[in-house]
Amino acid sequence: MATLTFLGATGTVTGSKYLFEQEGSSFLLDCGLFQGLKELRLRNWNPLRVNLATLDAVVLTHAHIDHTGYLPRLVRQGYHKPVYCTEPTRDLLEIMLLDSAHLQEEDAKYANKKGFSKHKPALPLYDTADAKKAISLLKGIPYETEFEVAPGIRARFRDAGHILGSAFAIVSWTEKDRAKRIVFSGDLGRPGRPVLRDPRKIKAADYLLLESTYGDRLHGESDPQEELKKIILRAVEKKGAVLIPAFAVGRTQELLYTLRALESASRIPEIPVYVDSPMAIRATRLYLKHTQIYDKEANALLKGGEEVLLTKHTEFTESVEASKRINGQRGPCIIISASGMLTGGRILHHLIQRLPDSRNTVVFVGYQAEGTRGRALQNGRDNIKIHGRYIKAQASVETISDFSAHADYREIMEWLKYFGEAPRKTFIVHGEPDASSHLQNLIRNARGWETHIPVYEEKIVLD
Repeated sequence: MATLTFLGATGTVTGSKYLFEQEGSSFLLDCGLFQGLKELRLRNWNPLRVNLATLDAVVLTHAHIDHTGYLPRLVRQGYHKPVYCTEPTRDLLEIMLLDSAHLQEEDAKYANKKGFSKHKPALPLYDTADAKKAISLLKGIPYETEFEVAPGIRARFRDAGHILGSAFAIVSWTEKDRAKRIVFSGDLGRPGRPVLRDPRKIKAADYLLLESTYGDRLHGESDPQEELKKIILRAVEKKGAVLIPAFAVGRTQELLYTLRALESASRIPEIPVYVDSPMAIRATRLYLKHTQIYDKEANALLKGGEEVLLTKHTEFTESVEASKRINGQRGPCIIISASGMLTGGRILHHLIQRLPDSRNTVVFVGYQAEGTRGRALQNGRDNIKIHGRYIKAQASVETISDFSAHADYREIMEWLKYFGEAPRKTFIVHGEPDASSHLQNLIRNARGWETHIPVYEEKIVLD
């Protein structure tokens, strides 16, 4: 009898981890870090309640750290078997896991230097050596290619249209002479978004594990290009900077695509655009490499000789010295920097410099989880704690929700319409409680499906 244990992304949008077990075989689906609230982040330090000696594999849906960032910690605990993902995800993780380890080390180093940690000394959750070991385990699998995850268990990846290399995983096995299938949605992308292809469809599953990040939200009918244009023009008029905390993978590249389009159409002036994140810079180069999964519009621009992801004055600031030089830029400019929810990274240093100045603008273009600095700023907090001290928040704060790479509840419901018949059970995960409950009610009322919202460490028999 197969079982599924929910080790993360229950009641929250972070820490995605699910343990699948069947007749002595087992694998972990996603291996993400918890982020946001302290009570969630503390879970990262606890040993994972999985017998690593019997764990056959890890399968990753995409590269975002809330789905992959626990992997070096797992390796530190002794895991040494394969980690399966798509080929672009493998390439991204060679960058992202090292960056995540570097941030862990730098945060611990800075905490020790400034003395604001309760732990003496502060230690990183994992280090660069752990990340390198994790990277050595990655096995890139092409989309739609079936592979053996564990004895008696097979899987394949299908394009989820969320970020470069994102997938939902289709897992199949046989039980009592009956073929069974479970689909793990990963993070579903949105149809009609620039650069990447739309999410592929699925027609049948016995069980469905469905994300609900935007399970209670609609992205609206506004044009994100128009909203961004207005914000930039207001900032230019005030001679201020536009700070955009953006996830290094996916959001940064879509922003660059949009800024190029606005500038090419003369809808915004040609001003400096700084991409101040080593990981985002390397990820952008991978986006330029994996053009085989671009949509038709992006491919047409490429064939026409256009720079798809560059404005006239885009500067990639990889070194710390180059990042610090941005502080000397006093005229209008755009700074795109990670992390997207203000949980760490170089964006925090830019906030220290520019958040107290009312001429500047902070623009959120992605989901801000509960307990993050990003959520606090969105909610109107007038001071934010960064590196042990409080920074006055006097800059304008704007949110453009239509840049989100997550499907909203209408788009999720449209995706579900392609199922020929109802799954035996749908598990709603990766959402805050209100979002998951709202999506559950929608599915029950519109589709009549049996649904369940699991709780942390709940174990379910897939009978």
